[in-house]
Amino acid sequence: QVQLVESGGGSVQAGGSLTLSCAASLSLYTSSDCGMDWYRQTPGKERERVASIDSGGRSTYVDSVKDRFTISRDNAKNRLYLQMNSLKTDDTAVYYCSWRCYRNFRVSTFWGQGTQVTVSS
Repeated sequence: QVQLVESGGGSVQAGGSLTLSCAASLSLYTSSDCGMDWYRQTPGKERERVASIDSGGRSTYVDSVKDRFTISRDNAKNRLYLQMNSLKTDDTAVYYCSWRCYRNFRVSTFWGQGTQVTVSS
């Protein structure tokens, strides 16, 4: 199983930066077995995938955060990161990390509890 704990959220003014971290406690899996994602959600809206990184380190981003956010991973430390620069008020949301772990041709998805990011104008 995988237990995920996010940290690094908070309040910041528009144009500022934050770095989110997702720490994993793993059993049965290793970090290299997992693709990783950051999602965000605001009240009344569906959860949106913001960024993804696969086991090879290849990353993808939703258009609204391209060139502002950077996803990275440290398999040795069992950690996932999201560096967020040039923050906008529209980035205000609860951010969740999610790990998709593969074993024996099956995938299991694990979620953190979320961390609030508030961007003020």
